[in-house]
Amino acid sequence: MSQKLPDDKSFLECESSRVFMLLMLVAGFYGAYTYSVRGGVFCNAQTANFVLFAMALGRGKITMGIYYLIPMSAYLMGAIVSEILPKPIKRSHIIRWDTLLILIEIGAVVLLGLIPDSAPFQISQIAVNFICSMQYNTFRQKEGVPMATTFCTNHLRQIGVAIAKALTNSNGAHMQRAFEHFKMISVFVIGAVISTFLCALFGGKAIWGALVPLGIVFIDLLYADLKTEHEYIESTPHGH
Repeated sequence: MSQKLPDDKSFLECESSRVFMLLMLVAGFYGAYTYSVRGGVFCNAQTANFVLFAMALGRGKITMGIYYLIPMSAYLMGAIVSEILPKPIKRSHIIRWDTLLILIEIGAVVLLGLIPDSAPFQISQIAVNFICSMQYNTFRQKEGVPMATTFCTNHLRQIGVAIAKALTNSNGAHMQRAFEHFKMISVFVIGAVISTFLCALFGGKAIWGALVPLGIVFIDLLYADLKTEHEYIESTPHGH
């Protein structure tokens, strides 16, 4: 049974602003990385792949259409895996699924950096699709506010909604909400800028730059699991 947090602790560490901003930084890094040196595609979300899939079918290029099923399937599998594993992981009473996922991401990033630049782009694309899907499905709310950690579209929409509400209501909370989403977009852009710069210098090995923010998140979550939040190891984050 999921444990209830005490009254003086509203959110788990995996829902903190710090964790979400670092993960958005990583997402920007992934996006620029796959576009710059791994085939000119974005793997953080799947809308573009569905459009390309439909366009290929519309042009009668069935084989090309089937090709786009590969990253879409990898994204689907990431969602399935990240939905099944959390409960048995929590019952181990060692670490939470959120923490293990970041460790998996770190391992994937290390391996991706070892792949030669001459290797088929699909290897990196499938891996990034898979881990982005798991990250998106795992980290759902930042301190009670629904937020994605792999793409910016919803953040931009939420900024527009908050500004509209602020214009018709003097409550300053709406502009604060807009600012929170703006910060998420900003760190995404910063991650993409850093990634683009590193890709120009190091090619495929630039992905190792993502190890810095991922390492910080992992240490943060691991410390919470083993020390500050160990008694709440089975608590379910908001949005799940």
